[in-house]
Amino acid sequence: MAALRRAWEKEHGKGSVVGMAPSAVAAQVLADDLGIATENTAKWWQNHLVHGTDFRAGQLVIIDEASLAGTLSLDRITHLAERAGAKVLLVGDFAQLQSVDAGGAFGLLVNDRDDATELVDVHRFTHEWEKTASLALRHGRTQVIDTYLDHDRIHDGDGEAMTDAAYTAWRHDRERGLVSVLVAETRDHVSALNQRARADLILDGTLKPGREVELTNGTTAGVGDTIITRRNDRRLRSGKTWVRNGDTWTITGVRDDGSITIRKTGCRFGGSIVLPAAYVTDHVDLGYAITAHRAQGVTVDTVHVLVEPTTTRENLYVAMTRGKHANHAYVILDRADEHAEPHLGENPDATGRSVLFGVLQHVGAELSAHETITAEQEHWGSIAQLAAEYETIAATGQHDRWATLIRASGLTAEQADAAIESEAFGALTAELRRAEANHHDLDTLLPRLVAAREFTDADDIGSVLHYRVARATARPAGSGRTRKTPRLIAGLIPAADGPMASDMRQALDERRELIEVRADAVLDTARDAAEPWTRPLGEPSRDPRKAAAWRRNALTVAAYRDRYGITEDTPLGPAPEDAAQKIDAARARTALERAQVIAHPYMPVARPRPTAGRETVGPNL
Repeated sequence: MAALRRAWEKEHGKGSVVGMAPSAVAAQVLADDLGIATENTAKWWQNHLVHGTDFRAGQLVIIDEASLAGTLSLDRITHLAERAGAKVLLVGDFAQLQSVDAGGAFGLLVNDRDDATELVDVHRFTHEWEKTASLALRHGRTQVIDTYLDHDRIHDGDGEAMTDAAYTAWRHDRERGLVSVLVAETRDHVSALNQRARADLILDGTLKPGREVELTNGTTAGVGDTIITRRNDRRLRSGKTWVRNGDTWTITGVRDDGSITIRKTGCRFGGSIVLPAAYVTDHVDLGYAITAHRAQGVTVDTVHVLVEPTTTRENLYVAMTRGKHANHAYVILDRADEHAEPHLGENPDATGRSVLFGVLQHVGAELSAHETITAEQEHWGSIAQLAAEYETIAATGQHDRWATLIRASGLTAEQADAAIESEAFGALTAELRRAEANHHDLDTLLPRLVAAREFTDADDIGSVLHYRVARATARPAGSGRTRKTPRLIAGLIPAADGPMASDMRQALDERRELIEVRADAVLDTARDAAEPWTRPLGEPSRDPRKAAAWRRNALTVAAYRDRYGITEDTPLGPAPEDAAQKIDAARARTALERAQVIAHPYMPVARPRPTAGRETVGPNL
């Protein structure tokens, strides 16, 4: 930007570059880089309304940290610039944190225009691998989780253990003389860490006990403490330095009236400012731990980040890219609220990897209205959504049929009622539907499974039946040439057959068609764009029959990717985490291998190696 300013001023004269940013702190950083006076967007707009400040023809208006700018603010400024004949340049990272106002305009422009210039070299990190990893993190590519795991940057455990580990590592880095940041998800968590840090600094003698003042969140501070100011106040100044929201300071004195003297962090002499007691109690926090929003724009030596299942991709990306030498994630696996009972859908087998996978899928960036419409259409038209709808309708439409089958299977009336009322009944009926799609005769099979062993010691008859059916029907019925192809929609979803109400059948048929159309669109779009995951599929044969077989298998791979939100360059993405996905992954892997054989009949198929320590499922499921 400094080079651009010099080039622009050479062409258009001194004063032809205007700099601004959504926050006062970001505006000051831009001013330091450009070497000119800058302003935050809200203050500039106020100056326009009150004092008539405006642009002139030939000016270049640089708005830094543009992802943090609200849509209305950008619209006002660009309208005035267009009217005056000035050029507006938005600078920032659309993948970082967004505006607190209605936003999304910057991301919309980047995604919809073909003239957005993007820097490709990353200069912050000392480790070469972290440069590449940071870009993958930015785009939410989940395979990067394994990269951070391989470099021992991810730690997981319960909340108390992770909080302690992150804090201990942060303290250790500070004692080594490194500039380190401790990042937490919530203000309450940050406040607790700040109080702990201050207590330890007093205990080890770094801070001397003395007169203290109470801060905005009930914490206290004294001479030597690091604080953050949280409100712009241009009246509180020393020379060109004034108090900005988000600035960090060191307390140099505490007065009897509750006011304090402060100096910018890192400065040893001069620049002292007095903060009145009212400002201290309303707008000052301790500054040892911060949230990701406060971390944006910061560059330090090391970062230690507490990650929760509710963390968004943008928060994780910002927090994990602040440190030059190391960025560590401490993933909290247990519930944030300490309820005695587990939540519906909670995964008791969560790992740091699975939580981070969910975080990278959790996009918190606000979208423009246009992007919101597109995203909603994409979500409701995805195979993940359509398959869920199909299975829900199938469970409802076939409920009475499966209940009748269970009552006629040889169970006592009491046992049958217990199985039907079991929480596992839904999973059991889904397994029965899958077995039927694999051509098993359930009228014969289920009574045989019931008679195989008594249920006297069973805590949940529905769960036991589900287990027995799954074991007995893992492979399609028949063998060799008599084995029939499973009835699967897009090669993944067992078709719901048998008698049911006509409206249910119509709803299922409609969703079946939508799933197949969606799989076609996903495959064709990816091939047209030459996406990397399509390359291992090879190209279809000129023989119409072989081409049809190749496409059928390629569609299964495409459907699998769409159902599980896979964005990696490899066809099947990371190892599946739950049992249902493992079954679908096995089907997709078999389809991939068949497509490769059709495309390259004389080339041996490279089977993917199972990841060490992770369960795999055979291709015949």
